[in-house]
Amino acid sequence: MTDELTIEKLMGLMPKAFLPEKAEGVDKTMQFNFSGDEAGDWVVTIKDGACTVDQGTIEDPSLAINVASSDWLQVFTGKANAMALFAAGKIKLKGDLNLAMQMMNYFKMT
Repeated sequence: MTDELTIEKLMGLMPKAFLPEKAEGVDKTMQFNFSGDEAGDWVVTIKDGACTVDQGTIEDPSLAINVASSDWLQVFTGKANAMALFAAGKIKLKGDLNLAMQMMNYFKMT
């Protein structure tokens, strides 16, 4: 199953799926802290009409997202609803909650 979606593949696709016209004037950082099978930390930066993704952590991100890697993959493959997972306590957010609501608009979902 070489075409199976992983967190590393998903994070690598984010800059390609970025829609700069939807994020005009946005200057934000998102810290993703994944637990579970594909535990790891990733930083997504949206600034000057571009999106960059790096492994690691930063101080004081605009938004911190703590979630199991399997749950996040379910959201991106349409098998789970992010709001339902948030309500169930499976996605924990800290910081700019408005950014969390807008984030999906910044990317082309296929």
